[in-house]
Amino acid sequence: MKKFFIGLVLGLIVSFPLGINFGKDVPLLSNPFAAKPDITERVKERTGEMIEDTKEAIHDATKPVRDKLKK
Repeated sequence: MKKFFIGLVLGLIVSFPLGINFGKDVPLLSNPFAAKPDITERVKERTGEMIEDTKEAIHDATKPVRDKLKK
């Protein structure tokens, strides 16, 4: 029983930082307590991606009309 509890404690000690890193979507063996990337940088990156996706969708949606106007 003593070995079981020692294994349980060691497993918790190892799995806790790995779980934090997995939740943050960072490499598993990195420092789980390191500072997060700046929230403004993350928002800028995601909005830039969203704008590009939106531009592509609008371009694809209006392509048939533009082709008709060229004829």
